[in-house]
Amino acid sequence: MRHEFVATREDSLLLIVDFQQAMLKVVDSWETIARKVRQLTCAADILKIPILLTEQYRKGLGGTVSEVLREIRSPVVCQKEHFSACLESEFLPTVRSFGRNKIVVTGMETHVCVLQTGLDLIKEGYQIHLVADAVASRASENRDIAIGLLRQAGALITSTEIVIFQWARRSNTDEFRKILPIVKWS
Repeated sequence: MRHEFVATREDSLLLIVDFQQAMLKVVDSWETIARKVRQLTCAADILKIPILLTEQYRKGLGGTVSEVLREIRSPVVCQKEHFSACLESEFLPTVRSFGRNKIVVTGMETHVCVLQTGLDLIKEGYQIHLVADAVASRASENRDIAIGLLRQAGALITSTEIVIFQWARRSNTDEFRKILPIVKWS
């Protein structure tokens, strides 16, 4: 049986879009979102799922939030100035180099860089799994509208726990025993 709508560990890439220091001042829910992103990065690390980060205009917005970055062993970071990471010359070749066709997307701001990158990745033939509880915008209305637009464009809307359990696939394994405490973070 094919699970074409399931993000498995073998075909997933975790993409964290612009989760940067300067955004913390304007996004009220950043601590909750950071916890969700950390859960995903820790699970991805245990299950050997590659992680790719983008940073928008690092000089002005700062680097990736340390609470997220410290959980990633070998971060691959694409610097960008376009809102869509796909418009940067090194981004799509980097994505292709992982050989994964399902992109699990988190980040900020949902209605700008997450939306434009997600739409362009769909256009490039990737299946997008947008982690709705791990994306943020300054205004929740903009976040919600962007999630709706991505859904209409063909993205699958999911949650942190759904993704982690899809990656894990079964209980009673050493990997699952390592992941279960991560899922229980509150």
